[in-house]
Amino acid sequence: MHRTKVRVVEDALDANNTIAQANRADFDREHVTVINLMSAPGAGKTTLLERALDGIAEEGTRIGVLEGDVQGSFDADRLAVLNIPVVQLNTDNGFGGECHLDANMVRSALPGVPLPEMDVLIVENVGNLVCPAEFRIGEDARIMVCSVTEGEDKPLKYPLMFRACELVVINKIDLLQYLEFDVDRLEANILQVNPQATVMRTSAKTGEGIDAFRAWLKAQPTRFFEDDDHEHEHGEHTHTHSHGAHSHSHEHADHDHEHAPA
Repeated sequence: MHRTKVRVVEDALDANNTIAQANRADFDREHVTVINLMSAPGAGKTTLLERALDGIAEEGTRIGVLEGDVQGSFDADRLAVLNIPVVQLNTDNGFGGECHLDANMVRSALPGVPLPEMDVLIVENVGNLVCPAEFRIGEDARIMVCSVTEGEDKPLKYPLMFRACELVVINKIDLLQYLEFDVDRLEANILQVNPQATVMRTSAKTGEGIDAFRAWLKAQPTRFFEDDDHEHEHGEHTHTHSHGAHSHSHEHADHDHEHAPA
């Protein structure tokens, strides 16, 4: 019984990775860098994007958003006023109301995404700390947003999510004055789980840290596509990006699976 369940999970992830490779090929063909933005519900992903993307098109970076939600278009409507391409993807319509986006869902939305008009596509995933980290969608990079209202122990309780992301944004730091919260301990826990992570502290309300986050987003097309030796190897689920004097690779052959307690 237990073996069968594990086999089903592995089969599902293998099938997902095959579709993710097809997505990746489409993104590469259009020279679009894709960022998977993840968090728990209410961490402030959409508000962070509202602040960071305001006016970014006028500065020469073409960014679009694929907005994932179970129902509704509330967040997509908020971002659409920024004069950037925004496409809504709901998981309740044909996908059973899933708590995450997977590669097949993203692929179903791609015909409506104007990739030739973008340098960067941000996929705002459904708010969840478990499932989104398990399903690749063909992205180049992953961002995790956590807020200071969630507790310093989140990285230790949900390590896969924090381990899977190269950038972790600690949001809502304007609330620190009202909370008994040790933000340094949170950052230490993040780096304990993922020593290679870049950690930023932001407040979408006051604007603190938004310039650094904005600069990180704007740097992504250069990071992945300016070099002639940019390479994606999809046979073993690896992606290698060379940056002048050094290179780094991400191995995805092994899958960690975490499931929230019932």
